[in-house]
Amino acid sequence: TDLRPLDILSEAVPAAGLARGMRVFQVQGVRGFQLSASRPRALGFPASRLFIHCDRFPEEFSIIATLRALSGPAKRNEYIFTLMGDESPGVLLGLRYAPDKLHFLFWSPERAGGWQTRVTFPNVSLADSQWHTLVLAVSGHSFSLTVDCSVPKDVVVETPFPSSLSVRRASFYLGNRRRRKGVFTGLLRQLVLLPGADATPRMCRAVNFKAATLSVPSVLQDVPAKPVSNEVLKYPYETDMKVTLGARPRCTKQQKAQFWFNASRRGLYLCNGSAWVSMLEVKHRLDYVEEHQNLVTNSETMGIEVFTIPKVGLFAAMANRVTPPGSAIYRWTDGKFVHYQNIPTSQAQSCKFFTIGKKIFLAVANFEQNERGQEFSVIYKWSRRKAKFIAYQRITTHSARDWEAFVIEGEAFLAVVNHREGNNHNIDSVIYRWNPRTGLFEANQTIPTSGAYDWEFFTIGPYSFLAVANTFNGTSTRIYSHIYIWLSGSFQLFQSILTFGAADWEVFHIGDRVFLAVANSHSYDSGMPEPSNFYAINSSIYELNITAQMFVKFQDLLTYSALDWEFFSVGDDSFLVVANSFDGFTFSVNSIIYRWQGYEGFVAAHQLPTVGCRDWEAFHTAEGSYLFYSSAKEPLSKVLKLKTT
Repeated sequence: TDLRPLDILSEAVPAAGLARGMRVFQVQGVRGFQLSASRPRALGFPASRLFIHCDRFPEEFSIIATLRALSGPAKRNEYIFTLMGDESPGVLLGLRYAPDKLHFLFWSPERAGGWQTRVTFPNVSLADSQWHTLVLAVSGHSFSLTVDCSVPKDVVVETPFPSSLSVRRASFYLGNRRRRKGVFTGLLRQLVLLPGADATPRMCRAVNFKAATLSVPSVLQDVPAKPVSNEVLKYPYETDMKVTLGARPRCTKQQKAQFWFNASRRGLYLCNGSAWVSMLEVKHRLDYVEEHQNLVTNSETMGIEVFTIPKVGLFAAMANRVTPPGSAIYRWTDGKFVHYQNIPTSQAQSCKFFTIGKKIFLAVANFEQNERGQEFSVIYKWSRRKAKFIAYQRITTHSARDWEAFVIEGEAFLAVVNHREGNNHNIDSVIYRWNPRTGLFEANQTIPTSGAYDWEFFTIGPYSFLAVANTFNGTSTRIYSHIYIWLSGSFQLFQSILTFGAADWEVFHIGDRVFLAVANSHSYDSGMPEPSNFYAINSSIYELNITAQMFVKFQDLLTYSALDWEFFSVGDDSFLVVANSFDGFTFSVNSIIYRWQGYEGFVAAHQLPTVGCRDWEAFHTAEGSYLFYSSAKEPLSKVLKLKTT
């Protein structure tokens, strides 16, 4: 057997340059190929170019691969390479990885009718945006995988690797199986077949095990060959790069592939033809929080909604308790919120900004009747001509607490939380569907709720969910709140979670993990002995368990009549801030910022003095990042600036 290394990757690179669908990138000082999903067949070549004298795949061999797989939510399967018959859709031989697994596939012609065997190496974590070198040694029934020259993982299977696997009329494909689905999304530096030997001792002499090389295409080697005088530069990484300095420039098709360096944030951005994409940026860390603005409001504020109207600016809508003069809308001007407009409301509880096509809306949840004894909530529409919000549609509600706007399968919906009707807390809340023909919202579905406070809509993959925070059923706050899933054109019950005067749900993602936090406001049950403190109570964070297909409790945090959670990020760090409103004795209670600490969960990081805190909103401007809190006990809200290092 000829024991020379057969460089699969080099064979796919034409002598005159790069194959179509290949680009060169350098990360962490190491170069690799990025493979395009749009042209999978262009990344293939006939096996006969490697197997010149024999059309049988070796019975014993090693495969060496150096790659960098992207971190974050990975696709279920990504192929590093495959060997496929030209007239068959089946994989003769291939290597693919899934989250925490590596699979080696091969065809067994000796089995009746032929059969594909899969050898799985568990607990192999490659998707961390780091370079790794794999050595897979195959001999009969034995398969051994070494990652970065660590302890080998050995697997023995019933079906041996075939002694006569034909490669006649077969082709190798880099990073795919001749389809767009399952294409390798990372960088590939080395892919070598070494017949007849275990390559592990040969590979593990290097100092840098993660980038150890047996054979690498010349374009990826550390010192690229210098072009002959006047020769056009061959490879993308050798071309000139134009970098713009100063204020943010335009990013259109004319500026595509140009760079902009933001000196103030020490960030490098690339124009993709429509927006500047961050390529390199100094990650900030939260150091402390300082008061930025004391905002005197029309009255106590039950909720805040911060939003942006394109080409107009950043706004904050305040749901104010006192009916005249109603609620106020503020505009961010010269680094502060300045009064912009009043809208008539009746003990407003919350506002919700949303858009439908080019139409811009603001829905207000009114808690009480107006001066004429009418009870309804109002949807306002932005008038571009008047540059103000104008009343657009009235909807009958019952002590409305919250609106939630969302889109499912291209259709717009608006859900209202009805808290009570008279003294009856067990009533229906309503989901409305937008009718594009009439230009109005129409009732679509009712859901029974108990003194409800909040809706929270979220999606996970192709599924849509709606969670309701049930607060009080007339006798107890110790009741179930529910999560609904959209199936067959309506919301159906997915899961029920025991809560204690639930006032808010907050969904958030950390990496590929999905969390749902509930703010529990107080514990009261007319049939139970009174607790020492109704208001000092745990609020809980739940995490989605994909296997169990349900949310399971992840962490309890002691809160004081919590009314709101707000998730935000600073650099690579994740935070939750809770609105503590009352400790049983005073409304002057510290609200807490919790920092995500990985396996420790959320840990208290900052205490913020608040008075009857009702709502938190996080927002960002060119000047920095901010937190905005409203007080339900005094006509004063505060903007806090996050100071970073």
